[in-house]
Amino acid sequence: MEHLIHHRLLQGPVEITVVGAGGTGSHVINGLVQLHTAMVALGHPGGLKVHVIDDDTVSESNVGRQAFVWSDIGQPKAEVLVNRLNQAFGLYWTAEVGRLGEVDRSGAPHRTDMVIGCVDNRKARKAITEGFAAGTYYLDMGNRQNDGQIVLGELGKGAKVLTRNGQSRLRLPTVADLFPETVEEGLDASDDQPSCSLAEALEKQGLFINRAMALHALNLLFKLFRYSRIESHGAFVNLATDRVSPLAIDPQTWKRFGYVVEEVVTA
Repeated sequence: MEHLIHHRLLQGPVEITVVGAGGTGSHVINGLVQLHTAMVALGHPGGLKVHVIDDDTVSESNVGRQAFVWSDIGQPKAEVLVNRLNQAFGLYWTAEVGRLGEVDRSGAPHRTDMVIGCVDNRKARKAITEGFAAGTYYLDMGNRQNDGQIVLGELGKGAKVLTRNGQSRLRLPTVADLFPETVEEGLDASDDQPSCSLAEALEKQGLFINRAMALHALNLLFKLFRYSRIESHGAFVNLATDRVSPLAIDPQTWKRFGYVVEEVVTA
């Protein structure tokens, strides 16, 4: 099966909110400017309009594994990355220093075309699934020391959604649909403290796992915007075994994760 891109994403600038500008997020943000440039060159009317949310500052242990340099230490991660890209590419992307849920306390769901979650805890994932409007694309990346998963889904309830012509189609399940434990706040480790050095950080995560996750996620987005359709909506990446397995758009595949679609509707 395949998924066709939301038609509105081909009619003007695509609004993307990136939550997290650290290990994976910093590489994703740098890659998004390449995707934006390619989309405009290929005729997209507006490319990407990116907003980054992160409450952290650059530390010494971030240099060498994340997309920061020594002179960035002590500065807000979101502002460093966005300001650098704006100056280099003449963009007007925006940054917000804070945590999702604390940035906007109005209670209204965030409106954006796509939210990209580059977070490392379940509380943040839950905030994403509850904080954005139904129908929003949700691209999540999560990893351990040498492996991880990428899932592109659509926020909302139920297995099916209506298309513009009134017909129904399958909703892409999110990471919370396929892996419910990823949004169970009680499973977050209470003793997960930040690393004080690059060497200590590398004991927790391999040097290139974040960059690998970002690369495969960005390639998925490139295929979605380049061809307006995708046949897989994620991937499982394992650098220890040098294997990458696609996540097929297939109810039988989803069923193996416990997400059951009672009635299969072909695209």
